[in-house]
Amino acid sequence: MAHLQLTALAGGAGDEMEEVALLGSYDVEAGPAGAEWEAGMRRVQVRVAGMTCSACTGAVEAALSACRGVRRASVSLLQNRAHVVYDPALAKDEDIVEAIEDAGFEAEILPDSTVSQPKSQKTLSGQFRIGGMTCAACVNSVEGILKKLPGVKRAVVALATSLGEVEYDPSAISKDEIVQAIEDAGFDAALLQSSEQDKVLLSVTGLHTEGDVDVLHDILKKIEGLRQFGVNFGNSEVEIVFDPEVVGLRQIVDTIEMESNDRLKAHVQNPYLRAASNDAQEASKTLHLLRSSLLLSIPVFFIRMVCPHIPLISSFLIMHLGPFCIGDLLKWILVSMIQFAVGKRFYVAAYRALRHGSTNMDVLVVIGTTASYVYSVCALLYGAFTGFHPPIYFETSAMIITFVLFGKYLEVLAKGKTSDAIKKLVELAPATALLLLKDKEGKYSGEKEIDASLVQPGDALKVLPGSKVPADGVVIWGTSHINESMVTGESVPISKEVSSPVIGGTMNLHGVLHIQATKVGSGTVLSQIISLVETAQMSKAPIQKFADYVASIFVPIVITLSLLTFLAWFLCGWLGAYPNSWSAESSNCFVFSLMFSISVVVIACPCALGLATPTAVMVATGVGANHGVLVKGGDALERAQNVKYVVFDKTGTLTQGKATVTTAKIFSGMDLGDFLTLVASAEASSEHPLAKAILDYAFHFHFFGKLPSAKDSIKKRREEILSQWQLEVIDFSALPGKGIQCWINGKKILVGNRALITENGINIPDEAEHFLVDMELSAKTGILVAYDGGFIGLIGITDPLKREAAVVVQGLKKMGVHPVMVTGDNWRTAQAVAKEVGIEDVRAEIMPAGKADVIRSLQKDGSVVAMVGDGINDSPALAAADVGMAIGAGTDIAIEAADYVLVRNNLEDVITAIDLSRKTFSRIRWNYFFAMAYNVVAIPVAAGALFPFTGLQMPPWLAGACMAFSSVSVVCSSLLLRRYRKPRLTTLLQITVE
Repeated sequence: MAHLQLTALAGGAGDEMEEVALLGSYDVEAGPAGAEWEAGMRRVQVRVAGMTCSACTGAVEAALSACRGVRRASVSLLQNRAHVVYDPALAKDEDIVEAIEDAGFEAEILPDSTVSQPKSQKTLSGQFRIGGMTCAACVNSVEGILKKLPGVKRAVVALATSLGEVEYDPSAISKDEIVQAIEDAGFDAALLQSSEQDKVLLSVTGLHTEGDVDVLHDILKKIEGLRQFGVNFGNSEVEIVFDPEVVGLRQIVDTIEMESNDRLKAHVQNPYLRAASNDAQEASKTLHLLRSSLLLSIPVFFIRMVCPHIPLISSFLIMHLGPFCIGDLLKWILVSMIQFAVGKRFYVAAYRALRHGSTNMDVLVVIGTTASYVYSVCALLYGAFTGFHPPIYFETSAMIITFVLFGKYLEVLAKGKTSDAIKKLVELAPATALLLLKDKEGKYSGEKEIDASLVQPGDALKVLPGSKVPADGVVIWGTSHINESMVTGESVPISKEVSSPVIGGTMNLHGVLHIQATKVGSGTVLSQIISLVETAQMSKAPIQKFADYVASIFVPIVITLSLLTFLAWFLCGWLGAYPNSWSAESSNCFVFSLMFSISVVVIACPCALGLATPTAVMVATGVGANHGVLVKGGDALERAQNVKYVVFDKTGTLTQGKATVTTAKIFSGMDLGDFLTLVASAEASSEHPLAKAILDYAFHFHFFGKLPSAKDSIKKRREEILSQWQLEVIDFSALPGKGIQCWINGKKILVGNRALITENGINIPDEAEHFLVDMELSAKTGILVAYDGGFIGLIGITDPLKREAAVVVQGLKKMGVHPVMVTGDNWRTAQAVAKEVGIEDVRAEIMPAGKADVIRSLQKDGSVVAMVGDGINDSPALAAADVGMAIGAGTDIAIEAADYVLVRNNLEDVITAIDLSRKTFSRIRWNYFFAMAYNVVAIPVAAGALFPFTGLQMPPWLAGACMAFSSVSVVCSSLLLRRYRKPRLTTLLQITVE
């Protein structure tokens, strides 16, 4: 019955019955939930656009059911979604989308389709360097090829970084097969790094002869736990696959050094430095080609433009060698070298693109230069054998190739600067670490300098003054101050002592510290920041879809325009529509028309469009990281520019999250000390911040002045006292949004808000009610306590506001953003806090799950809503918001749900995040304007639109120069974002500081 759709009978009452059971088929699942997963089925949700009635849903369901491999499909009209279960061995996501589109509707696989889907196989994520891409068309070509490979789950390619990120099933396809597929498509490829933890690339110094390689082979064969290895003698590298449970990486490196008597030394290769080296090689290769082209082009230019005015040289050049002039022969030889030796890269890239049915800038360059070269050769041969010498344009193809290479070189340099943020973050990690060695008795017996990448969890490390912390960990000895600004953006040095956490990559300023490593490698804060920035730079902003579409049709359109230009000028000349004097300089209307046609092909530039968005997003994410604002992707950047509402959680976001008890009042005959002991014992099992505040207050009330002075001794003594001092608690239970209840001494105790007390039928005395109201009006939270069925007292708790809260709220209002506060606290306290910070829109007494409902209510009119939170209970709201911001590093779960991670616990970064987004997309719009305006203006000018009025004709070599500089100008425009400065609140609020 779930799949039954009721529709009106022919000639019936119309659409009245159509709404019945529209959600039924979507909500009711057939069969046991786990059976599909056991059978290896895949479930996806698809957004379907264009459905208007139940007949549409029927058409979509029929199309899906007919698709091979689909086991079940249900469609919801009201939600515009299709729920599909299919066998991944028989069908792919693309087949599902294609089936719906063939039925006449638009379809899109929703990105969260696989969140709850268990993975049957381990999935790896590999980062590949892809060389040879020049424009968005190349990106589309590589992505299309990768997505068609069996076992590839996801593929994203970034033009600006020349990187591709591929998520794949290693049991279905290997990284070598992925590399081969990219190379078959006509591009260079190499794996930079993988999420596979037991495979490492080592660079080995000392590999000079085949004998050294044999020694290394023998050493590696003897290491237990080493599954396989491959030595690359040419690059002095060895790739090893090992079982980390059996042998550690440091042990492998040490074994190589010891067994070779220090002749061979192994170092872990940093994938980022390797990528930087590849970038440098690409720039060096382009520079070499540019120098060669320039060296050969200058003589051609002189022979054409300068030498005819020097009598001695001119007379030599016009001498004949057989039927050819010496000058023409020299130009032919020089330009042939440029065209086919230096320009070989353009021919190879164009051939590979055309072979796979795509087009790019290389195709345009090849068409333009080849046309000019072939015409010139034909004209030269024609003149040699007929005696009639038409003009030749060898210098045109030479100059075009030279200018294009010059533009490419500048582009490579400029694109390199867009990734400076990643390079700076990578450079923060120290190269070496001082490992503290232990003897058999566990005492420190010495120290050893090791590669920082070989640090393992649990290692004791020594950090000297002025050196960097090699890994995340905790201080086990010593005191010092550490500058964490390079990671958090916080400029004030942080005091560190025993048990203090430290972050890898930060600078130790004064004292010597001994730390114990807790997180190393990809688990460190610095590595996670680098990963976040990289992921953001890999992502595509939705605005880029327009550029990708234009790029896919750009080259065919330009070639068509070029042919039309040629035909128009040639036919007009042939029919005598313009004076013969116009084409006199070119000798005939064919050559005259050909030059216009070549100029159109050469001047058009698809690269500028393709670079407009990714370069700006890359620079912006790097700038954000420098300011402690981590952006997870271009789509988050795009949404944040249009934020209308910013929803703040109260506790820990607007407030400092350091709750303290200010008042404890008893309304029974109980002693204050006994009252505090009772409440503290009840709250000891709770993890709520207010519970901790009550416990601290009660502890200090009883034991203040009775504790040792040393901090570590206080902590140890406190743990001893707490275990003896607290009363025994049974049947403890936390009631979300209300408080806690438990049993002490056989009597029930309730600690929580007004709702918890009244729900249990306990009367609150008028005196206590008045006292509670006064506290709430002064922005304090009242905690009520009932024991054995009677009200016994209350505790007042305050959580001070962050010093910048009120100013940030005012700043957001100045930016046209409406602040909203949401809290589980009572209305009086919430309104008192809101009044203090200047927020008018308050949502109080909201349960944790209700915060997401508040977000959705604000989104109903299409407004973009941002949520700022810090805790686990904020995660649903962060996920529901259009832009989620986790502040103060928050919790792991909050960070996972958020689109922005604000590393510092400072609300000013909310303004920075929104402002950076607006500045970035303003720059992207300018980039698109430059790119579009360039092509819209340049192509008609190159086609000769101004020639009838001005007599000015753009030579093809000048068109090539314009094309080369257009993409460079867009990249340089994006680089202006590096000058971004976070907004000063005093400027934003127009406050004059005396």
